[in-house]
Amino acid sequence: MRKKVIVLGCAGSIGTSTIDIIRHFPDLFELAGVSVHRNIQYLELLKKEFDLKSWAITFKDTEEEGREQLRKMLESTEADIVVNGISGAAGLFASVEAIKTHRKLALANKESIVMAGALLQKLAEKEKTKIIPVDSEHSALYQLIQAHGKQIVDRLIITASGGPFRTRTKEELKNITLEDALKHPTWNMGTKITIDSASLANKALEVIEAVNLFSMPADRITVTVHPESIVHSLIQTISGEIYAQLSPPNMRNPIFNALSDPQAAPQYLQPLDFTKTFALHFEPPRLKDFPMLELGFEAAKKMAAYPIAFNAANEEAVAAFIKGAISFIDISYITEKVLSDDWSAIPADFQTVMQADAKARSRAQKILQNIQR
Repeated sequence: MRKKVIVLGCAGSIGTSTIDIIRHFPDLFELAGVSVHRNIQYLELLKKEFDLKSWAITFKDTEEEGREQLRKMLESTEADIVVNGISGAAGLFASVEAIKTHRKLALANKESIVMAGALLQKLAEKEKTKIIPVDSEHSALYQLIQAHGKQIVDRLIITASGGPFRTRTKEELKNITLEDALKHPTWNMGTKITIDSASLANKALEVIEAVNLFSMPADRITVTVHPESIVHSLIQTISGEIYAQLSPPNMRNPIFNALSDPQAAPQYLQPLDFTKTFALHFEPPRLKDFPMLELGFEAAKKMAAYPIAFNAANEEAVAAFIKGAISFIDISYITEKVLSDDWSAIPADFQTVMQADAKARSRAQKILQNIQR
């Protein structure tokens, strides 16, 4: 029986990859509904190709109108699983509404888990459904933990490509341009996440995400730089053994695994060829040159609203960098300044999460006004 799939953020990197999988496996999956923000032309193509009957356009006169469109589409569309590929904090609302419809949530929007991981997990338990991570690193951890059992896991090890500036010094990073930041050596991703990868903010968000998804304290999570992006994550057991998940760097693998859960996904992409010679390298991250990772670890250790503040500050700073208003190294400066405030109040519900988010964004904007060049 085919699984019916709703794809949120269908025109983005995750969305188009998900639809490509559905296109290649019509016996396994059916595209039941989509959401799109502005790319109406792509929506029209999907409507024609898949005879699509259900969709939501979220770019409206007000944010609430867009949300209402999304909510109605989710409530009225018959589906088995929802893929949330919306970028940024805007994806939190979509995650909440998807879980409320009792469907499995294949979650690529890491900001949802970063901002409100505990609340989302509680909601998923209440609605008798589950969250399946789509991030390549967390998909790998999910598979490793499923295979070996959480009771034997002592440490999570998350790999980072190191981004395009892995060998650059802090002095060299001062003159980085947007074009430089978008030249990722191994992954093809959207603009914001590619910049996050360059600053290691992406890895910081993934540490916080791992804390929330796997109930693992931050001091039992390690980040290692692995330029080949073939080993996606590892677990260390209580007896000291290390188990790893290896696959070519392609987001279609973790997406396909999430869509297929709890069954194993059939082979889709060419696996690694162990009849050929290839090398794998690992090195510690340079925290002094890439302070976003250290700031993320601090937020992950403190928790409360610190992860919300980290995410909001980074989003505002990255948006300013894209516009050319600040330098690349200003991203970490702004984030550090925002995190220096008190964020120790634990959000009780999704409303207080969004209030903390708004407060952190306002604080980031004030800092931005003082440093814009």
